[in-house]
Amino acid sequence: MSARDTETADRPRSGEFRRRALGEIEPARSRHMWTRSAVHISDGRIFAGTQDGTVTAYDRDSLEPQWSATHPGQAVGITTLEGADGPTVAVAGRGERGAIVGYDAETGDSRWRYEAAEDVGDPADTGVFALPYVVALESNDDGGLYAAARRYERDGDERRWESVVYAFGTDGTVRWQYGTDASPIAIDLDPDEATGRLAVAYNRCPGRHDNGLVVLEAETGDLAWTWDPGTDGERRVGDVSLEGGRAAVASHGDKRGYLLESGGAERWRVDLAVETEIGAETLYAYPNHACLADGAVAFATGNTYAVAGRETEHRHPNEHRLAVVDAETGGPLWDADLGGFVNGLASDDGTLVAPCAQNFRVRDPDTHAVRWFDLESEPGDAAGTERFDGIAAAAAIHDGTIAAIEEPVEYHDQGETRGEYALRVGSVV
Repeated sequence: MSARDTETADRPRSGEFRRRALGEIEPARSRHMWTRSAVHISDGRIFAGTQDGTVTAYDRDSLEPQWSATHPGQAVGITTLEGADGPTVAVAGRGERGAIVGYDAETGDSRWRYEAAEDVGDPADTGVFALPYVVALESNDDGGLYAAARRYERDGDERRWESVVYAFGTDGTVRWQYGTDASPIAIDLDPDEATGRLAVAYNRCPGRHDNGLVVLEAETGDLAWTWDPGTDGERRVGDVSLEGGRAAVASHGDKRGYLLESGGAERWRVDLAVETEIGAETLYAYPNHACLADGAVAFATGNTYAVAGRETEHRHPNEHRLAVVDAETGGPLWDADLGGFVNGLASDDGTLVAPCAQNFRVRDPDTHAVRWFDLESEPGDAAGTERFDGIAAAAAIHDGTIAAIEEPVEYHDQGETRGEYALRVGSVV
């Protein structure tokens, strides 16, 4: 699968990251959990969001807290944008109302609030998965803010989603909406201003909406083009990364990675963690993340699953793998072992950061870490690793600073709580 392989144990390690405690949280378990925390870096501050809804701004240099606000629901996504009244911190929530709130970046005062439950509906029961959930936020240099929200309900064997993609003005007014009965998992803005488009990845399409990827005009919300892996079942797309009109897509449908030209024509595709027979089992892993940058595409895969049954005797050879390929040809450049489940990839100026959590089939705490890679270096070089006692649940990078959220974890067969709920901050070295 690769031109050169980089094993987890071979990575250099940075100096110790600084630490700020974030309070209490129930430890994660053997299987990876839903998103419970968020982190974002701006020019002078680091923002952390926690499960209890606390949003705190820290000075980027001293890590001294500057303000805190209480968000309605779990604070699961953060971004910043410029406006007429100065910078705003936009926070995505998972809760009764699925709130998106804009806070004054200087003071933490609430500037505006929008409740996605007005569009996707109220929760049908009391479970966390039934809560309206703002899955993703994206912002641009012009003060534009985009969000995707969804609500899930289950009635017997029938599963239903209601979802809306939003474009907001700097004052929180909704400029346009795009609604479907599918489940969005990620959005991405094209950094090319001439293109001006927003891509939406839908991981489950059980209803009328039948396209795993939708690309919209960012200014108007008009449909630009669509794409789908064309596979059976409701699983479709796990992530999308948009640049220069082209889209890198991690396909849940066939467990491959794609590079699509503007309009949806397939330039190339690569096998990532496709169904593979090992012994008497047929195994696969979902490609969960894609990042198109600096002439390369990085794909990250997740846990091993079996076609028949939940338990497996073996592991897929490409589980928890970072595969980096040439953006023009799809040719392999290098691979790296991520060690465990990655909740998302962060990138800035040629550096890719992966917060690596647990591998529930192995449960080896030595794999918990934040790992970062230089996409422009020689194939296979890994820039650094910062190991955690707990799991790395979220990460961000900006101007050489890496910030991550550590969550405690307790494996079901080890009887020990490892790590703490903390903000961890270090530098690219």
